[in-house]
Amino acid sequence: MKKRILFAALSALLINFGAFAQTEEQAVELVIRSLFDGMRAKNADQVASVFSPDALMQTVLAKPEGSTVGSNAVADFVTRISSTPAETQLDERILDYQIKVDGTMAAAWTPYKFYVNGNFSHCGVNSFQLVKMAEGWKIVYIIDTRRKENCE
Repeated sequence: MKKRILFAALSALLINFGAFAQTEEQAVELVIRSLFDGMRAKNADQVASVFSPDALMQTVLAKPEGSTVGSNAVADFVTRISSTPAETQLDERILDYQIKVDGTMAAAWTPYKFYVNGNFSHCGVNSFQLVKMAEGWKIVYIIDTRRKENCE
């Protein structure tokens, strides 16, 4: 009888532990979710916490004569988010997470739609590069596209 109780208790513990286990892909997704949750909350500390100290941000600027790339400092992005007026709601809605992990490097492709005060602004794709550092997964690079058409 004692063996059965011990076996049942150990089985329940292992099953519950498995429910809390997290894959690296899930851990990467949580970092990206935290970025956009922090952005919606205008929480500068939360937004800054997901980036590595020398992270880069870029945007593809589509033009008829050919695209160019614009760069943005993470510190400037964090400042803009935290200084957004209280009545302005920013909501980047991620439509899908396509994540690949190789050891301590990860790439994520996340199509999105962006809304300001509930009104559609633009859509596109974010391409994230992340590295698993001593503190956990950190974003080291983002490049995105932005458009107003073909957003279905």
